[in-house]
This record gives sequence, structure tokens and C-alpha cells, in this order.
Amino acid sequence: MVNRLSVEQQARAAKAYILQELRETEDGRSVLKDKDFFERLDMNFITIFGIFAELYGYRHDCLDQLVDLITMCGKSWQTRSPELRKIDKQRELDPEWYLSNQMVGGVCYVDRYAGNLAGIKARIPYFKELGLTYLHLMPLFLAPQPLNDGGYAVSSYRDVQPELGTIDELRDLATALREAGISLVLDLVFNHTSNEHQWAKKAAEGDPEHSAMYWIFPDRAVPSAFECSTREIFPDDHPGSFIQLPDGRFVWSTFYHFQWDLNYSNPAVFRAMAAEMLYLANIGVDFFRMDAVAFMWKQMNTDCENLPEVHKLLRAFNALCRIAAPSVLFKSEAIVHPDFVVQYVDKYECQLSYNPLQMALTWEALATRDVSMLSQAIERRHNIARGCAWVNYVRSHDDIGWTFSDEDARELGKEGANHRKFLNAFFVNRHPGSFARGVPFQDNPRTGDCRISGTTASLAGLESMQDHAIERILMAYSIAMSTGGIPLIYLGDEVGQLNDYSYLNDPAKMDDSRWVNRPFYPESRYAERHDPSTIPGKIYAGIRHLIRLRRATEELGGGRAVGFYTGNPTILGYQRPGQSSSVLCLCNFSDESQWIGRDRFLSMPVEAIDLVSGYVINLREAGIHMKPHQYVWLRF
Repeated sequence: MVNRLSVEQQARAAKAYILQELRETEDGRSVLKDKDFFERLDMNFITIFGIFAELYGYRHDCLDQLVDLITMCGKSWQTRSPELRKIDKQRELDPEWYLSNQMVGGVCYVDRYAGNLAGIKARIPYFKELGLTYLHLMPLFLAPQPLNDGGYAVSSYRDVQPELGTIDELRDLATALREAGISLVLDLVFNHTSNEHQWAKKAAEGDPEHSAMYWIFPDRAVPSAFECSTREIFPDDHPGSFIQLPDGRFVWSTFYHFQWDLNYSNPAVFRAMAAEMLYLANIGVDFFRMDAVAFMWKQMNTDCENLPEVHKLLRAFNALCRIAAPSVLFKSEAIVHPDFVVQYVDKYECQLSYNPLQMALTWEALATRDVSMLSQAIERRHNIARGCAWVNYVRSHDDIGWTFSDEDARELGKEGANHRKFLNAFFVNRHPGSFARGVPFQDNPRTGDCRISGTTASLAGLESMQDHAIERILMAYSIAMSTGGIPLIYLGDEVGQLNDYSYLNDPAKMDDSRWVNRPFYPESRYAERHDPSTIPGKIYAGIRHLIRLRRATEELGGGRAVGFYTGNPTILGYQRPGQSSSVLCLCNFSDESQWIGRDRFLSMPVEAIDLVSGYVINLREAGIHMKPHQYVWLRF
């Protein structure tokens, strides 16, 4: 590619060459006759070309790789079903459909929640009863047994784990969910494969082409140089970033030893993963959760996290979807410093992102009964670009890491490292007065690092039978439901599912405490969900009430929140402006009744209706009196 030409000139020349190559094959000619494909290629080609030229332009095969990529993209579009193309058109007319206040998500493991894909399909009536419009099924593709990092060590992106079903059953489930108005969300593990993937097996055998798909070195020299600046992610599994193969070579393995990092400095890796992505898009996936994206690019003398090239890769993958599967959206999973998390949230990169800071600081505020850090985060770090949204959650399949910024904490008089130690002690019941029953994950005595595992109910005090446990659960979910974006329920939370310690009896899971918060379907709790005298019934009724309120409250759509200073350090406040009215959300994190003075409401109307209780409140008489862990949504 000639550097003296502008990017636009190079792109035009490259596109002309590619189009000529396509015209010389029967499949290519067929693709070019498709007006929709041609228009989308024209609109997105310069993005793909520019990124390819920047990342791979020094290689002699760069243009050939690009030809193969666009050819593959065209073939994928040709195999996309008429039904999915219809969805593409509908969402093109309503491009921000996922920002609606009607969106409510659920997440579960297929085997643990329903046995298999057929079991998930049988539970669609329940998902509709709960009010879900978005269902994330945790990793379900072929993976090593029994060790597979909860499915995140993928051996094939085109085969379902046999005990869960088949790829045809997955396609059938996607159709059934779509007919029920529920979007399907699946993980796409971009950073690594399992060591049992065919690519990895051939690499292990010494095949040069497949060895080049991973970061494999003949000796310890280069790995040791990289490890001078990378951090240990799973120190309980292996030190550093590399493991040694039986033949003496070393392979990059950021996470577990059976997960080998892909080498994206090789364009063949990009092309291969793009093919897997588009294959799954044509199964009927609506959203891809982009797993561990922060680690995708490696560069010597850096920590190999959140590098600029990662964002270029994501933009290129996104542009490919805009061409061949235009209704498919990306959700980033970047559990890193808040400054880096927000960098992944971009209309042309990842339209959605988990909101790990809000999740972690909700628990921090519950432990401290002080909302200052959570309030600061909503005011300073919550609002993102138009057309993008957070996925707000109370807990996930994973652990809780205290990812707040030390600089933000210091402004509020809190020293980051010490505060994390307090939170770790509090949530594993090593602090006086703790209500939580969490379990430490990846406790590293050398660095002092630790994260927390546990279900919402056990962390909130239900397992220890503490007062206000149910109120804590519902208040935490009220925040996820009302701060904007898509609220996500870990299925089982809505009936108060407790920690499952049976993982300690399973040799394949006993060293990974995250299995404590991945329990099996709590059948007895679900059986009680309609009985308001039971604990599951009270929690379920509260969650259902929140979902109904959210879907009836237009102001809760979109992705922006405005901070509101309550004057009380235990009461969180934020506003959700609408076109003709606004909703003010207040949450009392104290174990005691609290009060907000009327002076806080002088700029507001005299009266407001609390959407939660249905009562009209006079804001000028004496302010607002709030019970322990009460939440109100005031419309005015």
C-alpha cells in the first residue's frame, strides 16, 4: 500500500481491486448484485481499510488478507436469512431501539438454570412473565472438560457443548426468543481460545501457520521481557503471563493455563475471528458480549491492557457487522479503571458496556452507609456518548472487584488501598457488624489484591438473616433499573437465591470461588414466588414492581442521569429528565430512618408523585422522611 497517497485514495484503489477480484468469481458477482450489501460496503469500507492499513500495512500479504476478508463478509451476507434481514431493516429505522425503557435483561448459565437449550426454550413463558426483553446465555460453546473457566475457554465457536444441545437447537432457540420479543446475547471470546481448539492443537504440534495465530516463543527471553510490565491475572493458576509447552516453547496465557491468547498482530487471526463472529450473527445473535477485550493487543514495555490498537480492532469488527449483520450490537466487558472503561463505549465500537463502577460502588455504599463515592460516580462518570448505554447490574457470574479510581476516592478523604482492604474484609464477614457472607476470590497475599464472590442475597445479608436484607436487595436493583441503559438481573436473584457451597466438593471447581455465586436453579424458591408471605415471594414482587414501573416510566429510557445533592450523606439522589417531566430517584442507604430538608426542593414544584408507592408528596412542608433502605421515584 503506497504511503504517499491519502487514505481515501488508497481506499478507493483497494476497493476497486477488491471489486474486480469479486467480479471474477461467481459468488462475488452474486454479492455485488445485492444493493444492500454494496451500499453498506461502500459506507464502511474506508474504516476497515484504514485500520487494516495501519495495523497490517507493513505486511506483503495485507491486501490479499483484505480481499479474503471482504469476500468472506459477502458470503456471510448471502447466507443471512430473510427473517434476520427483516430485523436489520427494522432496526435501521429505529437505530436506538435498545435505549428504550422497555429493555430489561436477564443472564444465566444454560445448564445450571435449565439443564440444556430445550430447557431454556421451555422457560420462555417465565421470561415473559418476569418482563425480560434481553437474555444473556453464559458461554455454551464446546470447551474443555472439566476445566474451562466457566466456558470462557472455547474449543469451537461453531459447536455447542454436547450436553447443552446442538447448534441447530441454538438457532431454533434464537428464533423462539425473537418471536417472544427477547433479544439473544452470547459471549464472543475474542482474546483467547482453549488449548483444545483446532487452531491451538495444530500450533502445539508445531504447525507454523497455526503457531503464528498465538504468541508462541522458542525460549524464555521474549516472554520474560514482556512480563517486566504485565500483571498477573490468575496467580493461583500460574505466575506471569506465559506457560511452558511440553516441547519447551512458551505460549502467552493471560488467564488460565488452558486459555491461549490469540495474536492479533497477525491479520489471519482477525480474519478467522471475523468469520466466527459473522457465523454466530447468522444464527440469530442480537448482542455479542465482547469478553476480555482489554487484553487483545500486545506491545513490549506496556502492561498489554487497553492499548489503542484494541479500539481499532473493535471498530473494524463493528464495521464488518454493519456490512453483513447490521442489526447486531456489541457490549464490552472491560473490568478496568473507570478512565479505560468509558473508552470502549462508542457508537462505532461497543454501543453497550457493563457498568462495573456503579455496581461496585452500590455495594461500597451499602457497606459504609455513605453514598459519596456512588454519588460522585453518577455525577462524574455515568454519562456517555449519545447512542450508547450502560448495562447496569447488581452482580454478575463473576467476582466483584473494587475498580474505583484512587484519585476519585482521595477527593473524598479515602485512601484507595486501605478502603479496598476494608471492603474485602466487610464482604467476607471479617469486619465487625458485617451483614455480608461473601467468599474471597484470587486472594493474593503478595500484592494484597482480592475480589469478592457471592450472590446478591448472601452479600446483602439474607444468608446471615440480618435485618433489612430484602430492602437492600430491592434498593440495589432499583438503582440498576433507574439509572439509564439496560438493567440486568442475574436470574435467581429475583427470588433471593443464596450462595451455593457445593462447589467445594467438586475438584474441577473447588479452587474457583466464583462458583459460589453460580448456583443451580432454585426450584423451591421459584415455586414460592407468588406467595407474598415468603421471602422469595416478597423479593419477586418487589422486582416485578420495579420492572413494571420502569416500563411505564418514559423518563427512565436512554442513558443519561443528572446528579442531585441531597444534603444527607446516607441518601443517594439523581434525576432522569424527560421531555415534559422529570423523575428524581432517592435511596436511603442507612439502617436508620433519614430525612432530607425541604430546602433541597425549593426549585421544584410543591408536589410530586412517588411512582413506587403511588403517594403524592408535598416537598415544601417538611422535606422527605425516608425509612431504612427505602427508595422513591418522584415525578414532577
